[in-house]
This record gives sequence, structure tokens and C-alpha cells, in this order.
Amino acid sequence: MMRVCLKEERAEKYFEEAKARGVELDAAACSILIQAICKKPNSRLASGLLKEMREMGWVPSKGTFTSVIGACIKQGNMVEALKLKDIMLSCGNPFNLVVATSLMKGYCVQGKLNNALDLYDKIGEYGLAPNKVTFAVLIEWCSKSGNMEKAYELYSQMKFMGIQPNVYMVNSILLGFLKFRSLEEASKLFDEAVESGVANIFMYYNVLNWYCNMGKLSEARDVWDNMIGKGIMIPNVVSYNVMILGHCRKGAMDMAYNLFLETLEKSLKPNVITYSVLMDGFFKNGDAESAIDVLGQMNVVKTAPTNFTYNTIINSLCRVGRTTEASEMLNRFVEMGFIPICLTYNSIIDGFIKAGDTNSALSVYREMHKAGVDPNVVTYTSLINGLFKSNDISLALKMRNRMKSKGIKLDVTAYGALTDGFCKGNDMVTASELFSELFEVGLSPNSIIYNSMISGFRNLSNMEAALVLHKRMLDDGIPCDLSTNTTLIDGLLKDGKLVVASDLYVKMLSKGIVPDIITYSVLINGLCNKGKLENARKVLEEMDKKNVSPNVLIYNTLITGHFKEGNLQEAFRLHDEMLDRGLVPDDITYDILVNGKFKGTSKLAEASFA
Repeated sequence: MMRVCLKEERAEKYFEEAKARGVELDAAACSILIQAICKKPNSRLASGLLKEMREMGWVPSKGTFTSVIGACIKQGNMVEALKLKDIMLSCGNPFNLVVATSLMKGYCVQGKLNNALDLYDKIGEYGLAPNKVTFAVLIEWCSKSGNMEKAYELYSQMKFMGIQPNVYMVNSILLGFLKFRSLEEASKLFDEAVESGVANIFMYYNVLNWYCNMGKLSEARDVWDNMIGKGIMIPNVVSYNVMILGHCRKGAMDMAYNLFLETLEKSLKPNVITYSVLMDGFFKNGDAESAIDVLGQMNVVKTAPTNFTYNTIINSLCRVGRTTEASEMLNRFVEMGFIPICLTYNSIIDGFIKAGDTNSALSVYREMHKAGVDPNVVTYTSLINGLFKSNDISLALKMRNRMKSKGIKLDVTAYGALTDGFCKGNDMVTASELFSELFEVGLSPNSIIYNSMISGFRNLSNMEAALVLHKRMLDDGIPCDLSTNTTLIDGLLKDGKLVVASDLYVKMLSKGIVPDIITYSVLINGLCNKGKLENARKVLEEMDKKNVSPNVLIYNTLITGHFKEGNLQEAFRLHDEMLDRGLVPDDITYDILVNGKFKGTSKLAEASFA
């Protein structure tokens, strides 16, 4: 009767009652109890009972050991599992495949794939041969970890042993090949799976999704046609959404829209995802009007937008400079039941800031508070950035203090906005304090912050400090981009350090950084100001070789340089060259040539290179 009770789910309760009554269980009853506890699993209690059995002189069976080891592995206690495996062997119980496979899985879950593979290599020593479950475990985890060579080797071994792989195993390898960009191997395996009849709809969807995500639309269409041709799939809204998304990401909006029309022709009802994906695609490809038209179609068929849809529309309109329209739409959406979140308001605030409309941005910020939505670090960063640009430093600092009072920690972007604002205001003392604070709070400046600081010191003609930052930037492993190099070259040329500037330019080119029109402008301006007109001419020739067209500003700088040196003939020749290139001289050009005025040119050049 005790054994019958112990087989039930309440085995543990009966065990406690038996102990209270002084009833002693025999070895068989203990084994049944342990196996029932392992199903929970409660490996700690099961291990304790197993120990009690051994202390009473009973030898637990292979099945009992196997159950307890399995429970330990399920609960992540590999140390106890391995200890029990050794005890099992010492008790005369043979090592079995269930325990071996469980241990392999335990190693894999803990990220110790090599240990699992080592164990796999040793099971032959115990007279064991892997089965389908063993292969499934190792193939899955080899594929997840990117060890595709081993995964495919196991797959081949399995087939050689006459064990037919199931769709789950093939899918594991296929996903691994796709994830780790082994397209040729993935295609070969997929074709093999299709030919053998193993491939199911989920495998087809995985391949279809991957091709679409990678922008391989022709291949995706082949898989699509294959699915339909073999009767594996009747096209539905989900499959069309995958295809539409792939074409949107590739920018093939005509084809994406044709697929949308196909759904209507086949009497399929596009869902909110279909409309949202299509709208997002049109917005990202610069066709806001078509996106709004899709919204209209969505309203006609009474498909209710989701919060994602609303936020996509608002964010996208702001991104293309239609922030006022986005703000008006938000009001309409709210009337329709949409509840804006912080992300929604951030999009509109950022849109107004980028348009230079700080007052409207602040108005949205106040509206946000009224709606009970708390601003986050992104909100404050946008506002601080805008306030600095509009030269309202006092309010920018108030925003920073408000962040602190609310316990919102500044992130790297927020520090960047503040640092850049003070650098542009020539307040390098405060900018340097913020730069130091960044390290104190455990953050690391990025190239944007370094560039702001270097530009700030360059503007104050403190190239020594700028070069110190440049060295620190390199020491910290932060790559110096074109902007950094251009700023340093500009400052060094203005400081009269032509050799150092030239060396930096050569190093820049050796790293594969390609100069742009601003870099060339900086070089020509700096060389002309120091009377190095021949060197400036060589820079102009280099531009021609690299197919970079000079602009009016560059020609004005060159004309000014020659005019200063009294080379009037060359100055007028450069004017004619401008016309030959199709450039239209501006008022500054004629002021130089006609009236001999060139101070304004210098100031304009400096402003442009800042």
C-alpha cells in the first residue's frame, strides 16, 4: 500500500507521514520516492535521500541515480551531478547514455560546449553509442555557439550511422548557417531538406525571413514560389508581411506596394502590421505622401492603428521636417484613444529642436508634463542641445539641474550636448569640468565629445591642449575620424605649425581616411594665409585628381592669397577658371578683384572651417 501511495504526486507527503509514524521504508519504496521528487524537480532533497539509502547499506539502482543526476542538471547543479555520476560508477552501476546525454546538455547550458564535446568523444570508452537525442543536443548547441563545422560534422556522423535527422535538427543547423553568414552551406542544406521531404513550413519561413532581412529579394521570391508550388503554404497575410518588409528594407517600394495590392486581389485582409510596415517603408524612403495615403486607406477599411503605428507616423514626420504636422496629428490621435508615451513627445521635441524652434519644443515639454508623462534623459538632452544652439545657456543649465533633482543620470549623449554647448560658447573651463565628471561617473567619452573639446581648444588657439586630448583619444583606442583630423590641421595651420599639420595630414591619408571639401578648404585657407600659395595650388590639383570639385569659397581664398602677394594676373586667371568650372562668383569675389577688399573673405573662411 505504501508503494502504491508513493507512486502518486503526493509521495513526499506520505513519506513525511510514514516517518512521523515510525514506519521504515524499504529500498524499493525509497527509490520510488526519489524518482517522484526528481519529477518536481527537487534535486537537493533527492540527493539527500540517495545519500541516506547508501548510508543504510542499500545500493541505489541505475534508474534512481539517473533520475537524481537528471534533476541536478535541470536545476543547474553540475557539480553535484558529476559527483553523483562518479558515485554511481563506484557502486557498480554502468555509465548509461541517458546520464551522458544529460551531462552534455548541462555543460552546454552553462556555456561549456567543449566539455560536452569532450564527453561525447569519451562515451565510446564505456561501450555507448550516441542516439538521436544525443546528436540533437550537441547539434543545437554547436549551431547556437557558431561552431558550424562541428555541428555539420555531427550531422554527417548521424546520417552515416543510419540515424535519420528530424526537422528540428536540420533547422538548428540551418539557423546557425544563416546566423553566421554561411549562405552557401545554408542553401545546400535547405535544398537537401526540401528534396528529402524533411523541410516544413517553419524551415521555409526561416529561409524566407533571412533572405528578406539580407535584401536578397530574388532568392526570397524563389523560396516563396517553391512554397506555394509544393503546396507547403497557401499565401497568407503573415507571409505577405514578411515579403513586404523585405522589399521596404531594400527600398523597393513599388514592389512592396504591388505585394500589398496582391493581398487585396486575393481577398486577403491586410492587418495593422501590413499597413504599419508599408507606412514605415515609405517614410524611410523619403515618400511621406504615400505613407500618409496608406494611413488613409487604413482608416477607410477601419483597421485600428496600434501604438507602434501612431509612433511610427509621428516619428517619421518629425524626421522629415514635418514636425508641426506631426504635432497636429498627435492631437487627432489622442482624440481617437491613443495615449502618447515619452518616445512620442521626444520625437516632436527633437523635430522642433532640429528646426530651430526652441519655443515650440518647450511648449511640447510643458504639454508632456500636463499629460503626466515623465521626461527622460533623451528629452532633456534634446532640449539642452536646442537651448545651447539658441544661446539660452541659463535655461540649458536649469534643465540640467532639473534632471539631477529628478534623479535622472546624464548619459554620454547628454554630456556630449552640454560639453558641445560650452565649447561652442568658448567656455572651456566648464567644458573641461564636464569632461572630467564624465570619467568620475564611470562613463567614457566618445569621438563626438573629443571632437567638441578639440574644436573648443582650437577656437581659443590653444593647440597644446587640443593635441593633449588627441593623444589621450588615441591612447584610449578611440578612432580619430575625418572631423578630428580636419580640426587639428586647421588649428595647427593657424598656429603656424605647417610641418606638424602636414605630418598629420599624411598620417590621416595612410589610415585610409579620405579628405572631403571641408578638409581641402582648411588646407588651402591655412596655406594661403601663411603665403604658401604654391602648396595651396598643389592641394587644388590633388582635389582634381580625386574628383573633388572646389567651391566658390576655395577660389575666393586662393584669389585673396594671390591678391595679397600682388599676383594680380594669377588672381584673375583663377577667376576665369572658376567660370570655366561653372562656378558663379559671389559678392566677395568681386570685392576682392574690383576693390581689393579681402578681410571679409578671411572671416568667412574661418567661420566655414569652424
